Amino acid sequence: MNELMAVRSLTTLPVVTLGGDAVAHVKDTVFDASAARIAGFTLTGRSLLSGPLPQDLPWPAVHCLGHHAVMVHGREALLDVPVSVARRDALRGRLLGAQVVTEAGDVVGTVLDVLVEGGTSGRVVAFRLAAHRELVHGSRHRRHRVYVPRGEALSASGRTLVIPAHATAYVTDDLPGFVTRAGAHHDRGRGVSP
Repeated sequence: MNELMAVRSLTTLPVVTLGGDAVAHVKDTVFDASAARIAGFTLTGRSLLSGPLPQDLPWPAVHCLGHHAVMVHGREALLDVPVSVARRDALRGRLLGAQVVTEAGDVVGTVLDVLVEGGTSGRVVAFRLAAHRELVHGSRHRRHRVYVPRGEALSASGRTLVIPAHATAYVTDDLPGFVTRAGAHHDRGRGVSP
């Protein structure tokens, strides 16, 4: 598994060419919910007062996603897209703040953040939730912030995210614990015995 990154941390990340030129900053991360991965980024200019750019960065044009920059081969990676199209895509793929419902119809929380794999993957791995009490039995924490793996099925419609009912069995309230459980979840999905 590649290094995990929180999507909220990607906002304002510089977009840098392999030649070392910073050409934009990340404004929003756009998801392809059906593929469960990053579809691309909307962008702003490089200065503090710059507004949104009329260009976006599609994921296939990303060379590598790191903690300090989104690397691209060159400026030509940015594609001209009408702002209205970029906004529509950003809204369609927006997961932050979405209500989380299991396939069984239980509302289990709200999405606070999305964990993705960095590098060349861009795969959605998990969600950090503001969880309802039903999801965190026996938790010693007053604030119920938990991680839930994406699971093999994912659908997002409007402001609702549907996760598999069995995904709640892998809930944990710390990131190292989540990585261990997510590995077990991934192995279960591949039919590997524990």
